[in-house]
Parts: sequence; C-alpha cells; structure tokens
Amino acid sequence: MTAISPMESLEGKVAVVTGASRRIGRATALGLARHGADVVVTARSAQDEIEAVAEEIRGLGVKAKVCMADVTKEEDVKKVVAQASETFRRIDVLVNNAAIRKQAKFLEMSLQEWREINAVILDGAFLMTREVLPIMIESGGGTVINIGGVTAHIGVSERAHVCAAKAGLVGLTKAIAREFADRGITANCVVPGKIGGERSVSSGASPIKASAIPLGREGTIDEAAGVIVSMCLPHSRFMTGQSVHVSGGLYMP
Repeated sequence: MTAISPMESLEGKVAVVTGASRRIGRATALGLARHGADVVVTARSAQDEIEAVAEEIRGLGVKAKVCMADVTKEEDVKKVVAQASETFRRIDVLVNNAAIRKQAKFLEMSLQEWREINAVILDGAFLMTREVLPIMIESGGGTVINIGGVTAHIGVSERAHVCAAKAGLVGLTKAIAREFADRGITANCVVPGKIGGERSVSSGASPIKASAIPLGREGTIDEAAGVIVSMCLPHSRFMTGQSVHVSGGLYMP
C-alpha cells in the first residue's frame, strides 16, 4: 500500500460531518477516513444507516463516533460538539452537509415551509460552526466546508427556500473566512450540481436536466465528495472564502 504524503494526510486529525448517513455526506465521511482522520458522523433520524457508516469508517482503521442530532436545535448541536471534543480532544475539520430539499410553488409556500428549509441548511451551519470554532482555534486552526448547491447560483422554480438557504451559505462562508483567518481558520463552500444516485422522495425530481450540463451527464456522489475531501487536506490550506463548483460546467462563475 502506498503511503499517504504529508500534504494529503489527515492522520491525527478529527473531522465532524453532519448529514452523513447517505449520499455525499456518507461518501465524504469515508473519504476523510481514508486519509487518516477519525470521524464524528451525525444524522437526525437514520440511526441504522449512520451506525453502518461508522462501522465502515472503523473498517478503514480509524475511529468513528455517532451522534444523533437535529442541527436546528441549539442543545443538540452543543451536545454533538461536546461529545466530539470529550472523545477526541480536538476538532480539525467541519463539513456542514445537513440539508433537506423540498418543492413548493412560491405563491403557495408557507412561512413554516420557508423556515424549515432555512433552519436545517443555514441555521444548522451557523450553530455547528459557532460551537466548533473555539475548539479549532484552541488547537491552532481548522477547516470549515459548507455544502452549497448550484440552485443558489442559477435559480430554480419551486425551490425558492432552498435557493435562498444555499445562497446564504456562500455569504456565511465568506464572513467566517474573513473574520477568523488570523486564527488559522479556513472556510470554503463546495457547490455540487446535478448529482446522480438515489434521492429521498421528499426532495422531488431534480429540475436540472443532464442535457443542460456542458459535460453532458450527471456527476457522481464520489466526484462531489472527492472535491470536498480534497479541500480538507493540508494542500488546500491556502484557499479560503471560495466557492468551488462541481457541476460539470452547468454554472461557470
């Protein structure tokens, strides 16, 4: 087996990945583990699935911890971060991936529907980052990755709440990058486009057609997760405040 170079190694580091029971979150957690990180994985309700992810991580020769949590609840977030810190004594990487995606026509959208989406995507990232940053700063720095969405950049019908929440992540990312750069913190946003694989029923069919993508196909879960993991590695420590698109050319800033 080829040794991992120091610029690609996360040995001795600890990562927290929210929404890690399936799809991009799961693949990201496993990717970080393959680079040597111990990983804390969270999910709101899919306990069997998240426990299976943790077992896969342990099978890679590193440690894993499961924390069931609703990232919209401040007490749950505080519990997750406290348990992670008590178990591993540090947190070096935070991936804010928790999200829900639902369809709703704008003129029929209730305030509750609007707030539900924004609570998970935007409030969850705010709460997790706010609690994790002091631990990162104490150990000399760390990496925050927020998982955005191409819908925030192109606009999609019947997804106004998702578009707004994901756009908010871009601003949050830049604010964190600016405010905490002098304390060793980097913050970036990875923006997946149309990614294949099984989707939840509640998310609805993707409004983006593969024919609209310059590369002519959907991306894979591993392609999206691969970029996320790469941005958590030491070789990416000079990048901060950026949004990196993984969309096959669907959006070109």
